[in-house]
Formats: sequence, structure tokens, C-alpha cells
Amino acid sequence: MSAVLPAAAGRGEAAPASEGVWHAAWRRLRADRVGMGSLVVVAGFVLLIALAAAGWVAADWQAEVGVPNAPPTLLGPRPAAAVGAIETPKGPDVDLSAVDPLAPRYAEWAQRARTYQTSETPRRETLAFGGDRLGRDVLAKAVKGTEISVFVGVAAAVSATLLGTLLGACGGFFGGKVADFLEWLYNVFESIPNILLIFAFAAVVGRGVQSVVVILALTGWTGMYRQVRAEFMKHRSREYVRAAEAIGAGAASRMFRHILPNVSHVILVRMSLLAVGFIKAEVILSYLGLGVRVDQVSWGTMLAEAQSELILGFWWQLATATLFMAVFVTAFSLMTDAWRDALDPKLRGLE
Repeated sequence: MSAVLPAAAGRGEAAPASEGVWHAAWRRLRADRVGMGSLVVVAGFVLLIALAAAGWVAADWQAEVGVPNAPPTLLGPRPAAAVGAIETPKGPDVDLSAVDPLAPRYAEWAQRARTYQTSETPRRETLAFGGDRLGRDVLAKAVKGTEISVFVGVAAAVSATLLGTLLGACGGFFGGKVADFLEWLYNVFESIPNILLIFAFAAVVGRGVQSVVVILALTGWTGMYRQVRAEFMKHRSREYVRAAEAIGAGAASRMFRHILPNVSHVILVRMSLLAVGFIKAEVILSYLGLGVRVDQVSWGTMLAEAQSELILGFWWQLATATLFMAVFVTAFSLMTDAWRDALDPKLRGLE
């Protein structure tokens, strides 16, 4: 009886293609619960930013919907004494006109105030997350501020990452005069204190969201350049790069198709640090009056306003802005750490 050959034998079928770098990284990321959870949180912030940019949420953040410094709903309305009410002596033998000459007019003024209404909708005594000194909803301000602060931090970090990665890849891969020129440029930027460099660019570029992104990107690329340059210098002589050169791969292919995926975990970690640092830098610039315009709101402007409110005991604007910033920064850092672990070639070799 003749032997039964396997179905695939003798038919010249090609071996299955190996799993790609990014596909394998996504598979490992899905197995990381913390990484996926942080990815969901960051995706939620991105969705919130998109809705705020489209005007579907927090479009009326400038509306004065509550009384000045309206407390959060859980605290309930503040007593009259807390909003500056004047207590007058009471008793049968007290002559109010002797204490306050205007006392006889108070009843008349109160009656006129009740009949005179400046807006169609009465202001609320409490708001979900409280109100600011003008009665604007702190929650709506935090949502709208998320759009600007996250956009500034992430856009500036991505821009600085692209610039630093491109320059670092060229300097580390080619060497020679290209590396000498880029090293000179790096030393020029590093020789100037960072805060002075930011102020100099701010004086030239001006205020606004786009201006802040440009300023932070132009002053924050140096650290990324230095790290990427060192990684490309280390990898350009590795066996897999020489093998790619032997089969005819060009310089751009070796740089960005072969070396870049193997150093991407370093770039992601650095980018996450840049994003966190740039969000803090936006807070400082807005606090100093060099950030977003006065008709815009960000986490930085909210923290600047909360400084004077905190002295009077109104803490809810500071707490809300800090809460939003802490949640996003933590989730973004954990997400980039998870991507770093998924893309790390050393960890890939342990599978």
C-alpha cells in the first residue's frame, strides 16, 4: 500500500510570512492590561478634545451660569455671610440709622433687586465642579482647557520628536561633516539657558496656541537628537544593517526601515517625557502671560486664576485643573511605557 503524502508536500507552497514588527508589538500591547487601560483613557481624552473642538461640548464655557465662586454641588450653597453679607445689630432698642445711615434704604433696594433681572436664566447657587470668580462653570473650563493644553503638549512633543529624530538619525548614521555641523548646532542651543531661549522665541513669535507649539518644539528637540544620534551610531554597524546594505538597501531604507523600529522604544519614552514637560511649560508660559491668548482657556490659565481664589478659600478650580492634568499625564506615561515594552527588541527576544 502506497504511503499517504502530506497535502502540502511537493506542491511548492511558500512558508508563511513572518510577523511584522508593528503587528507583533500590537499583539504584546493587547496582553498588557495596564497599557490597554491607559490607552483607553488617552483615547477618551482625544475624543473629548475632538468634541470640544467641534463645539459639541463646553462650547459655552465663557457663560456666567452660576453665582460668583459657586461651590461644588456636594458642598451645597454657601451661607449669605460667606458671600459678603453685612450683619447689622438686631434688637428692639437698636437704632439702625445710628449704626448705618443707609439702613432705611436696604429694604427698598432689596425689593428693587428682586424685580430687576439682568439675564433670562437665573444663576445657579451650585455647580457640579464649582464656579470661578465670574460664575463660569469650572468643569466646562477644564474640558475646554484640555483641548488646548493636551494639543500644545502632544503637538509640541511630536514636533520636537520628529525634528530631533531626523537630525539625530542623520548625524548618527552618516557621521563626518554632517555630524560635525549638527553637533555644532546642538551645542549652540544647549549653551543658552532653556528658559531664556523660550522667552526669546516667545518675543519673536508672539502669543497663541500655534506659537507655543513652535516655541516648545524649537527649544525641546536637543535631548531627543542626542539620544537618537547615539542609538544610530550603535546600530549602523550591526549585522542586520550590513546585511540590508549587502542586498542593495539604500541609506534611507536602512535608517528608517531597519534601524528606526529597533530604537523606537527609546524614542517613545523620550516623547512621553517631552509631552509631560511641555504641558507643564504651557502652564508656566500662560501664568507669565506668554502662553495662550486672554480669550482662551487652558490648564495653565486655570491654575493662574486659582492662585488668587485659593487665598479666599475657593479651591475647586485648582482641584479640577490638577485632577484633569494628573489623569492625562499618568495615563499617557503608562501608555508610552507599554509601547516601549512592546517594541523593545530585548524583550522581543525573550518570547
